[in-house]
Amino acid sequence: MDRRLSEEFSTHIVLNVYQQGWSGVDNGELLALAAREFDVFLTVDRNLSFQQTITDFDIAVVVMKSRTNRLQDLRKLIPAVLKAISDVKPGEVVWIG
Repeated sequence: MDRRLSEEFSTHIVLNVYQQGWSGVDNGELLALAAREFDVFLTVDRNLSFQQTITDFDIAVVVMKSRTNRLQDLRKLIPAVLKAISDVKPGEVVWIG
């Protein structure tokens, strides 16, 4: 997703897959890597929670679902995302949008 979206999360540390050097890593390995360093995995990949057993990972997943993945559409979801990331527990998936 657009890296500029991280500006909306001023009270959180937000890094994208590219910044972490994880580009090209498949979803299962990606979740395992993220679980070592983060509490929540934020994604626009609607298939992730169907392709992986999220309870196998010590990380929460928040899936953003908007009309498009353009920045202006994703920004509309930020208030709900911020609420979700404060409430979601490891192994849970929350859909926003």
